[in-house]
Amino acid sequence: MDVQVLSPYRANLAPIDFETKIESLPVHGVMPAGLQGALVRNGPNPLHADPAKHWFAGHGMVHRLTIADGRVSYANRWIRTQRWIDERTGSAPSAASSRDGLSRMTSHPGLDDGVANTNVLAHAGHLLALEELHLPIELDGHTLGTRGTWNAGGALTGAFTAHPKLDPRTGELIFFGYGGPDGLGAQMSAGSLDVHGRLAHISRFKAPYASMVHDFAVTPDYLLFPVFPLTASAARAQAGLPAYAWEPSFGAFVGVLRREDMGKTDADVKWLRAPTCFAFHVMNAWEENGLVYIDVMQSDTPSGFTWPDGQPVGRTSGTRLCRWTIDPARSDARVASEALSDLTGEFPRIDDRMMGQRYRHGWIAAHGDEDGALFSRIAHIDHEHPSCTDIYALPEEDATSEPVFVPRTADAPEGDGWILAIVYRGQSERSDLLVLDAMRVSAGPIAIAKLPHRIPNGFHGNWIDARDIALIQVT
Repeated sequence: MDVQVLSPYRANLAPIDFETKIESLPVHGVMPAGLQGALVRNGPNPLHADPAKHWFAGHGMVHRLTIADGRVSYANRWIRTQRWIDERTGSAPSAASSRDGLSRMTSHPGLDDGVANTNVLAHAGHLLALEELHLPIELDGHTLGTRGTWNAGGALTGAFTAHPKLDPRTGELIFFGYGGPDGLGAQMSAGSLDVHGRLAHISRFKAPYASMVHDFAVTPDYLLFPVFPLTASAARAQAGLPAYAWEPSFGAFVGVLRREDMGKTDADVKWLRAPTCFAFHVMNAWEENGLVYIDVMQSDTPSGFTWPDGQPVGRTSGTRLCRWTIDPARSDARVASEALSDLTGEFPRIDDRMMGQRYRHGWIAAHGDEDGALFSRIAHIDHEHPSCTDIYALPEEDATSEPVFVPRTADAPEGDGWILAIVYRGQSERSDLLVLDAMRVSAGPIAIAKLPHRIPNGFHGNWIDARDIALIQVT
């Protein structure tokens, strides 16, 4: 996520200082009749902006845009973690803090429930805000108020990824965690929650070294864990240096865990060498003819991070969609990487019904072609016709968030539906919700819901169907 580069998108990093509800937003165009539900998004929104702290460290704020019968309403709430409450009341405990603010070590770790600022989704009747170093925070389905830490009835402890994968075949929510007891170690875990939100499996294992493991991949037979040399160090954090830093000499790996081995106390994870690079996000993964393929947004270095001494890491390439090929049967196999597109960007999404399966369609928030403006385009990628361009270019000074796919119906063909994206309008300093035909994004928005204020740049969100909203609201 190229947050170091100056562009109109950077102007929307500052937090907003209010919570509000708006019953009806002006809509230009016609909202599709099939859109009945809510887009929920999450992102950092610190109480007190501090340029010295990393963007990732801000308190979470959830934004909800509800679409019902062509009308659109809006609400936003800070997630009231203990960390948020302590800062709000001025009673924050003393902390051993790294320079970037990303270390989670505090003098009261048992009370620390994180910042819950990276993703938000619904599972088994629970609305959950996620970040990768702590357990989920449950939100009230009506008010977005904070209910507190959610631990699957006491079964979960430790870190829980911001990028769990919902298996469309089984309904399981598959997750992992990294960092171990202090958040900065090499210990990892992986498990799954069943359709009722009960813990079904949990395994624990060690990575080759301690690092930030932001995302992972799931196929019918495997869990795959990319480990890149964005290393984690408790000693570095205690010395006031970055908790996470770029150390390419460590190399990169992909851990391969058979799903049938999930639940074993000491899981047998096979670690395969990968190209020394970095990727925040996985688009999808699948198996074919004995091989495993993973599509990732790959770059040479991690944008927004530093060397161990705190000096910035220079950018050597943009972030592009690449395909990794793995032979899981060979312990000496090396991961092969092939670029799939010249587009640079981030925030890859698919039709989630295709998770873990061979797929055709994906979408990204793409950068400008000539001017390099960050996230200034919404791009549809058709793997069967990779040379074709289906791109919607935003007006100058505007920038998009992650494009979220919504199927037209539950049984619609792959890719048949809409793309929803919250777009920052640079000239007026506010935001809009755009609805596009997912197969023809270049045609531009079908409908636009106009907000009177801006929604700060965030990370991830999801569509919640009206039926699932009803389920959340009765639990």
